[in-house]
Amino acid sequence: MIVDKAIYARGVRRDIEGDISDAFDAARAETARAAGGGGADGCFVWIGLHEPTPDEFALVRDELGLHPLAAEDAVSAHQRPKLERYGDTLFVVLKTLVYKDATSDIEVGEIMLFLGDGFVVTVRHGEGNPLKPVRDRLEGDAELLAHGPAGVLYAVCDEVVDHYGVVTREVELDIIELERAVFRTGPADVTADIYSLKREVLEFRTAQDPLIPVLQEIVRGRVPEFRGAQEYFRDVLDHLLRVDAQVDAHNELLNSVLTAHLALMGKQQNEDMRKISAWAAVIAVPTMIAGLYGMNFDYMPELRWLYGYPTVMLVMVTVCVIVYLRLRKSGWL
Repeated sequence: MIVDKAIYARGVRRDIEGDISDAFDAARAETARAAGGGGADGCFVWIGLHEPTPDEFALVRDELGLHPLAAEDAVSAHQRPKLERYGDTLFVVLKTLVYKDATSDIEVGEIMLFLGDGFVVTVRHGEGNPLKPVRDRLEGDAELLAHGPAGVLYAVCDEVVDHYGVVTREVELDIIELERAVFRTGPADVTADIYSLKREVLEFRTAQDPLIPVLQEIVRGRVPEFRGAQEYFRDVLDHLLRVDAQVDAHNELLNSVLTAHLALMGKQQNEDMRKISAWAAVIAVPTMIAGLYGMNFDYMPELRWLYGYPTVMLVMVTVCVIVYLRLRKSGWL
């Protein structure tokens, strides 16, 4: 569905009445009146959609003449972060991330942008990173808004990468909790929790890694449409590289936590086996003596002696105590 639509001319927003066709007609009329068109004195229309149906997006596709493949990607989603050119239109895909406190999961969404001469179309999938804060920021910054579609892409990228930083801090807190659980006295088996968090970190990396070369292309001036806003994108790239380093560190730390956890679990199992073996040694002597006297032979030493039973019991208890004390002293019990 259409979330918002407006014309931005000379740093000022003007709302649009009517459907998408009316929005583009109004933008073209405004551009025709603006001197220079498309620059700082020009204007552009920004249409925002959230999970549009094929029929809804067909109106935008036909109005702007978007490439069918890019239009299909915008509707179906599940694309990797990328920047592609279709004629005079740029198609940019960004992955959004939202951390869910209740489940400690990372929810992945997408924002797709079509940028051309005098228009921006944003298509959002998932609940992450609503774009109203981006619009509010741009509408309060005339200098940034003067960059037109390039300014919109920068603001969207900046918002997405800022959320990456928030998710990074939440993942770090989860790792700290796992470390405490691993090294806590009598540790529980948290192997499944560690692997679950490693999957989330991998999903995080899959979302943010491909965005780095996209921003590098823009910063290096290889996308002519954004050459006037390179310093803005350079700032976003710096933030993204810092996030990338943190994600790598989290992945390595999770590997170390998993190794330590498995080592501690193995140590605990060894201690359990030592205790089992020690107790088996303690009961071995009375078991042997009781087994000998349970064989029902007629002629056995002290079989009919008055003090035979208490003597044998005393011998068994004494031997068990001696073995127990020796094993405890050696650390087996």
